Amino acid sequence: MGSSKAPPRPRAMFLGRVPLPILSRLRSTPQSLWRPFSSQPVWCPRPDTALPSRTFGRHRPCPIIVPLHRHLHASVSADDTSASPRSRRPERVRFAPSPTGHLHVGGARTALFNWLFARHHGGKFILRIEDTDVARSTVESEQAMLRDLHWLGLDWDEGPQLISSAADASGSRSDAAPSTGEHGPYRQSERGALYQSAVKRLVDMGAAYPCFCTEEELERKRREAEAAGRPPQYDGTWRDADPALVHQRMRDGCPYTLRFRVPERAVITIDDVVRGPVSWDANATVGDFIIMRSTGVPVYNFCVAVDDALMGITTVIRAEEHLTNTLRQALILDALGYARPRYAHVSLILGEDRQKLSKRHGATSIDQFAQMGYLPEAMANYLALLGWNDGTERELFAVPELVEAFELERVTKSAAVFDVTKLRWMNGLHLRAMSPERLRATLMPLWAQAGLVAGLPSGAAPADATAPSEEVMVVDPRRSRAFLAHTSELLRGSLELANDSVPLLRQLLEYPLAETLTSGDADELLTDEGGFYTVAREVLAAYDAQQLPLGSGSALSPDDDAEHAFEDDDDEAAELHATAWKTWVNALGKRLKRKGKKLFHPLRLAVTGRMSGPDVGSIVRMLYLADRGVAPSAVLMPQRMQVLRQTLAASRQATATDAMTARSPQATS
Repeated sequence: MGSSKAPPRPRAMFLGRVPLPILSRLRSTPQSLWRPFSSQPVWCPRPDTALPSRTFGRHRPCPIIVPLHRHLHASVSADDTSASPRSRRPERVRFAPSPTGHLHVGGARTALFNWLFARHHGGKFILRIEDTDVARSTVESEQAMLRDLHWLGLDWDEGPQLISSAADASGSRSDAAPSTGEHGPYRQSERGALYQSAVKRLVDMGAAYPCFCTEEELERKRREAEAAGRPPQYDGTWRDADPALVHQRMRDGCPYTLRFRVPERAVITIDDVVRGPVSWDANATVGDFIIMRSTGVPVYNFCVAVDDALMGITTVIRAEEHLTNTLRQALILDALGYARPRYAHVSLILGEDRQKLSKRHGATSIDQFAQMGYLPEAMANYLALLGWNDGTERELFAVPELVEAFELERVTKSAAVFDVTKLRWMNGLHLRAMSPERLRATLMPLWAQAGLVAGLPSGAAPADATAPSEEVMVVDPRRSRAFLAHTSELLRGSLELANDSVPLLRQLLEYPLAETLTSGDADELLTDEGGFYTVAREVLAAYDAQQLPLGSGSALSPDDDAEHAFEDDDDEAAELHATAWKTWVNALGKRLKRKGKKLFHPLRLAVTGRMSGPDVGSIVRMLYLADRGVAPSAVLMPQRMQVLRQTLAASRQATATDAMTARSPQATS
């Protein structure tokens, strides 16, 4: 009954931490800001368009806003960086992922195309983080994506830095790594003030207005439009609302969004580098769309348009699913007076079932492929061919060759199919073409991690490999390096993935003679014609007589070898052993009157315990180098000969037993 209740304060709209009270601005904005710019005009009516009025509060009428040709620019305030014509500066492209996990191959292909384009033209590759999804965007997920880009070999000229330590790549957004570049911040979460400035300009121009429609009202209108066969778009309820009603709603604290005022009869056309000319009737396609939510958070398309403009992006290369976003972004860029970038929308990547590539198709992230043993240069080579070619049938490219050959005009419109089999084949070509030094550096950490070798000798692993502790270092690093050099070349021809080398090496270090003999696979060799037992007895006799080449280049027993200083593996040592082994095998063949597979198959089984594999003499050399703790799990020649001796003894015993059984009276009866 007493004092009257004070009217509610105008509701403030927030962008980041900066309040934006719309009502206050509408009342206090100078009238000059509502007029078209006079120094460098951007807004003007079309010659054939009447000038219906739009009024807000006490301000003078504002005409329908229609952008001039896109090469005209508005003069902007000091806190805004105006985009200058693309012809005056080098190409600037950007990759703008949402940091919600590891990099998907689709995103990796987009990043690669942008990187190749920038490097080909001597331009800049910018990394921008769209981290407005607060729940899923963490420092850890951002760094995971950055590590994937780094592994792929894509370095960026501007953007967030990669944190070297994984322990430092966790925490809140406030702990984010610093950025490099003159057009930052490079995270959308840190650009609130820039978005506020752009929103203010649009509202001041009359190009944006408040909308008080509730979600329930909008949903009801969508259902009505769909029932009537109309596009479900905003019907302009608050576009021409009475200013007094707008002010009253604001005074009452009613929540509202900000909508972009799409010019009447506006048609947006782009000349897409990949897809050619694309046009939209803006009013029929989107209508007046939201640029800021009722929470004060700007929407995706608004942020992207502002970021591209202020960062001076000249060419936007992205997936075709973003093509429809271009309409809204172009309208915003035109309204703010910025030149539109060129657009190139590349096709989607499909699985082998021709559906959009997803987790159900298997590995889809760069991190997964890296862990499986794929090479970054092979991955880059394969991804580049998903929608691009150099105009020839060529498929194998080194990264510098991709940079030299890449032309955006060669990107095709048709969807690309991700073929894991072809990727694996291509990876094998790159892997087998590696220099000996790089191959050793690639394989050694895998072998050490699997426990197949004792440790990483100096110079054997990449600079970023984790060094083993002193307890696991081998006694003689020279021997370890020799083992690595010999074994990596021994396996080179069998590799498609780096990880393939682990089971292949494990097989060479094992001696599964008993399993092979009982499996039935070797039955053909266990007959007199097969010759296994005959050849095995000769191998044992040569070993006992110290005439069997054991890998050192001479027929030395293990004890004698221990007294000799070890020298690094080199061409001379390898050739010496190869000659000694070949001489011994030839002599064995002449003595047994066996040759070809009748000699080599039983010899392989006796020495390796397997029916197939690399050259037997090279395996013997590997076993020699694996001694002295280099490969702790290796079954060396002395142990192999002991197993072979026991196998022959058991065979003789079985033969004798069979003979006695055959001569027994019961057998005769």
